[in-house]
Amino acid sequence: MAARKSSDRPIRVAIVGGGCAAITTAFELTRPEHRGRYAVTVYQQGWRLGGKGASGRGPSGRIEEHGLHVWLGYYDNAFRLLRQCYAELEACAPGRYGGWRDAFLAESDIGLFAPTDAGGWQNWAAHFPPAPGFPGDSAPPGALVSLRHYLARSLSLLRTLILDCAVGRDAAARVPATAEGFVAMFADLARMGVFAGATVLAEALAVLAAAIEAAPIDSAWTSLAEQTFAGVRRWLEDRLIAQDRMRHVWEVIDLSLAYILGTIRFGLLTNPRGLDAIDDYECRDWLRLNGASERALASPFVRGLYDLALAYQDGDPGKPSLSAAQGLRATLRLFYGYRGAIFWRMRAGMGDVVFAPFYELLRRRGVGFEFFHRLTNVGLSSVGEPSHVRSLTFDRQAKVKGGAKYQPLITVAGKPCWPSQPDFSQLVNGVQLAGQAVDFESHWDRTRTDTIKLEVSRDFDFVVLGVSVGAIPHVCPEILARDRRWRLMTRKIKTVATQAFQIWLREDLQQLGWQGPPYIVAGFVKPFDTWCDMAQIVPDEGWRDRPATAVYFCGVLPEPGRNIPRDARYPHVVAERVREQAVAHLNGPAKILWPGICDASGNFRTELLVGSAANADLNSAFESQYWRANVNPSDRYVLSVPGSAAYRISPLDMTYDNLTIAGDWTDCGFNAGCVEAAVMSGRLAAHALCGSPPLEEITGYDHP
Repeated sequence: MAARKSSDRPIRVAIVGGGCAAITTAFELTRPEHRGRYAVTVYQQGWRLGGKGASGRGPSGRIEEHGLHVWLGYYDNAFRLLRQCYAELEACAPGRYGGWRDAFLAESDIGLFAPTDAGGWQNWAAHFPPAPGFPGDSAPPGALVSLRHYLARSLSLLRTLILDCAVGRDAAARVPATAEGFVAMFADLARMGVFAGATVLAEALAVLAAAIEAAPIDSAWTSLAEQTFAGVRRWLEDRLIAQDRMRHVWEVIDLSLAYILGTIRFGLLTNPRGLDAIDDYECRDWLRLNGASERALASPFVRGLYDLALAYQDGDPGKPSLSAAQGLRATLRLFYGYRGAIFWRMRAGMGDVVFAPFYELLRRRGVGFEFFHRLTNVGLSSVGEPSHVRSLTFDRQAKVKGGAKYQPLITVAGKPCWPSQPDFSQLVNGVQLAGQAVDFESHWDRTRTDTIKLEVSRDFDFVVLGVSVGAIPHVCPEILARDRRWRLMTRKIKTVATQAFQIWLREDLQQLGWQGPPYIVAGFVKPFDTWCDMAQIVPDEGWRDRPATAVYFCGVLPEPGRNIPRDARYPHVVAERVREQAVAHLNGPAKILWPGICDASGNFRTELLVGSAANADLNSAFESQYWRANVNPSDRYVLSVPGSAAYRISPLDMTYDNLTIAGDWTDCGFNAGCVEAAVMSGRLAAHALCGSPPLEEITGYDHP
């Protein structure tokens, strides 16, 4: 990018937005090795950082999140930067935050629910053993080597499952020693109309795995794969399909067979686009095309994948939509790319664990933060001039008394945290603003004191646009009017509204009848199909009457998409709908999970809810809990619908010579709505401005 600066001063970078991608860019540009070359200012709507990952402290210091946030064990970029942040803070402010391991709890258990033939629900639980190392370790994980390596790992898993299922059932068969011998053997068996036992199947998979690791996949190997997999399916149908206790093993094998065979059939191992070559296919459709059964496609594994990805257009459970490329990429990294643990739960809110440390470190590095700045327009150069950002226009939502800088953090349980409401005592006319119940984060609340217009060369040299794609139509009208690629991007990249609620209980889940460890659970009854026991956060809250646990629920929210209603009452109407659905969930499906929440009459025991009045009915008691509807354009979750990857624009794009973009909606190498994608995008944005970090240090970028 061409710098617009005088050689005798630092390069001034205006970063708009305070989510993971924007903060990552600020972190990279202000590394000590740059020696102050970049003067960074972050412009943030409202009073806190975090974007869709923001959290705040409410009554009794309780943690109030946008939804359920967990980090995955393959989030190497995100963990690496956060670990560096903690280490740098510990060196300059010992004990303020501690080590990163103090902030995260390894989680090795997952629960997936599936409907039973009798009309009930069955919980399938899986334990994933710890993997070597920790996410963010300097050496890249072996699972992120190549698609070929993923495939070999999948074949090894299949072999293990088949041998486990076959103990005591199939006699050992003589196994050919070469691939050519296998091809000949299968041809003979096909002519005879018979098939060998489990040992032959397992060894065939082992040979195929070795071939995939070491040699090109030609027509002979493709034939071997198709014959082997046909044999596996016949063997499974004879032995497992009628046994309900083995149902989930059968479904895992069936889905794995479809993925492996599809990878070979579609030539993904040699296609330079890798998995992106199947981005136009819907994930279920692609698996079905490659032999997956309808039973496997309706399994808790597939339902859990869609639930965790919130992959339902318009929030409609009847419209599941997930790119085959991203669905497979996420699944492979989840199961074969994790280190330490498959999931990592934060011991406090994401604002406390992630954004407070980054904020304090960036302040120490000299980054400026301008809170209460709502972007309204990105102004472009005149037609005929080199394409660049000429101006940034903001509504200033509030002023700080005496022209001071806003101090955003509070202390709860000895730790720096973000509050759930701004500190009105710092603001000019703060008493009046508090009385008016202004919501500085709402798209519909247009409170402002004045308008500020920043000009290129005078106020900034470069711009990092770190807002969400849902906000682009509202802040970039000039770019959309001029640039067809940006118009297509905002149309083709879909987002979905989400809903969440949290409850604090006087009894833990085991006391209420839950069997097993505190799972992260998906695939349950909609709309709150995903939930997690978050007991680990309670000690970091500020309760006098301490709860035994807290439980978070989330899911998609049916909502009219990009046609955002103009009525200022709309967010309140939708929030009330979320409250009603949450109450119905506690009074209905939650009883399946925890029988002990009911009294002898089958009614919810409202005395379980911490903060509720004695003898209150559930509607009244629930008022003491927390819920939210994420309908702001910037709060909507970014989907990975089929065919959308081609319309994502990269942070490395040079269309505007002083503008880069950052967010999980960009073309960053992992096209999904998650922390890791946002961090990867932020690192790419920094690379676009200064050439650092090197692209090869961005784990997973340009990976098949």
